[in-house]
Amino acid sequence: MKSSIKRYLIGRPLKSNELGEQKLNKTKALAILSSDALSSVAYGPEQILLVLVTIGAAAFWYSIPIAVGVLVLLLALILSYRQIIYAYPQGGGAYVVSKENLGVNYGLVAGGSLLVDYILTVAVSVSAGTDAITSAFPSLHSHNILIAVLFVLFITTLNLRGVTESASILAYPVYLFVIALFIMIGAGMYKIFTGQVTEALHSPIGTPVAGISLFLLLRAFASGSSALTGVEAISNAIPNFKDPAPKNAAKTLAAMGTLLAILFSGIVLLAYYYGISPNEQETVVSQIAESVFGRNAVYYFIQFTTALILVLAANTGYSAFPLLAVNLAKDKFIPRMFTIRGDRLGYSNGIITLGFASILLIIMFKGHTESLIPLYAVGVFIPFTLSQTGMILKWLREKPAGWRVKLAINATGAAISFIVSLMFFLTKFTQVWPVLVFLPLTILLFHRIKRHYEAVGDQLRIASCEAATPIEGNVMIVPVAGITHVVENSINYAKSLNADQIIAVYVAFDREEEKKFAEKWAKWQPDVRLVTLHSQYRSIIQPLTKFVDIVEHKSKEMNYRVTVVIPQFIPKEGWHNILHNQSSFLIRAFLLYRRDVIVTTVPYHLKK
Repeated sequence: MKSSIKRYLIGRPLKSNELGEQKLNKTKALAILSSDALSSVAYGPEQILLVLVTIGAAAFWYSIPIAVGVLVLLLALILSYRQIIYAYPQGGGAYVVSKENLGVNYGLVAGGSLLVDYILTVAVSVSAGTDAITSAFPSLHSHNILIAVLFVLFITTLNLRGVTESASILAYPVYLFVIALFIMIGAGMYKIFTGQVTEALHSPIGTPVAGISLFLLLRAFASGSSALTGVEAISNAIPNFKDPAPKNAAKTLAAMGTLLAILFSGIVLLAYYYGISPNEQETVVSQIAESVFGRNAVYYFIQFTTALILVLAANTGYSAFPLLAVNLAKDKFIPRMFTIRGDRLGYSNGIITLGFASILLIIMFKGHTESLIPLYAVGVFIPFTLSQTGMILKWLREKPAGWRVKLAINATGAAISFIVSLMFFLTKFTQVWPVLVFLPLTILLFHRIKRHYEAVGDQLRIASCEAATPIEGNVMIVPVAGITHVVENSINYAKSLNADQIIAVYVAFDREEEKKFAEKWAKWQPDVRLVTLHSQYRSIIQPLTKFVDIVEHKSKEMNYRVTVVIPQFIPKEGWHNILHNQSSFLIRAFLLYRRDVIVTTVPYHLKK
């Protein structure tokens, strides 16, 4: 039954040689890898206004020069990541660049930041999408968390079906969103140019504003730069592109940058000219759409597509997180399970981990997008800064043709990214301080995992100095709970191995019961030695493991190996297991960590 449900949800398994069919063309890649960056225009301009509103509506004109600064940073990042795509076509983005040019720990800072950031991508995107829905339908506001969790489960399932299939479905909402915003921006600008928007709605550009400061403007710039989250995703996901992968990835990156610049600029300008002020009950995009069209079908179309892309922007995380996890896992910094492809040739362990972590985060933050965005943004700009700095060192070291121009691009990106990161720490420390805790802990965990894998490799390698101890005999211990076919099956198995000695062990809670069982055993299996253990505290595990330890200690002196043969019956139906105690499972769990004890289970399958 479980297998049927799995097939229904994620589809039939794909053969390994079908991997090429799971590669993305530029059109699908733009949808699936740019959805995070494009969706951020729905809240990036709003973050600028949230800072400026503390001074007053008269300060809103500053959003325009701040937006120009954000666009300069966007251009620097697009040009820089284009260079990274060609320099590191195997993918990995900021992690690989930082590791190879700055050192392992810097690479781990970038990799750890991005892993957490992709979790935040899902949480922020879904939370923002849920906010867009409840802005249009206020009666749903109390169900924000439930709606967000259901969206995460849907997107996780969709990605488990494979990259190509999820991209085919998600391309439509992304392009619908782009069309909807182009319609809104075009209609809004037309009304401005034709004089249908009164100048009383906004203060003139250049109006002096009391209380404005460079610090506040930098804070607004840093907040607005949250619109650039997701720019690095394409450089991480180059292996997902059809050949020639680097060339296709670079073109997709340029297309994403162009669309992002147009949409971001348009929303900032409309918000300024229409005098939009941010509030908790309605998003800035919703207010702009209502001001331009009123609450008609076009308004609801814009809100619907905005909600869709905000939710589906999470898919950028699902595309990039598993590939980044693969790079870290190959370097042995996270569990190797992240390198395994699932039935649909996607890295399903990474997808499931991302979905679970995102749901946990949504519940912890109660779906409040504004609480997540600063943490989300600073997690992006740390890798931005490191990757740009790494590329600077690469150009200085290699000095290829045109390296000075490349150096200038990366230096600009590194400087601005560093300033933005610094501003987040200075102005939103109460919201971003967890970064200072989880990054050192994450790096420590990465190194612990790496040391474990190295230690395992050293001990398993045949060439290691530790020689295997020769085994000269075998003592088999069979825990028995009664005289049954299950026990008979296990005893027969033990006899077939020609062990030097077979010992059946029975743990009794009552002296009379112990005596009766010994008599029955002597008649049933006279050639198999029975040891009965009395348990005063009704524990099976304690007396059994103590007995095994005694036998193991004596056997070690003769270079004998102790094998514990555990009888276990397997019910016909899986749910029947809850009707029986799990003594065999507990015995196995306790004995597996005995250094020189072999544990084997002999199953007996029930037929009804």
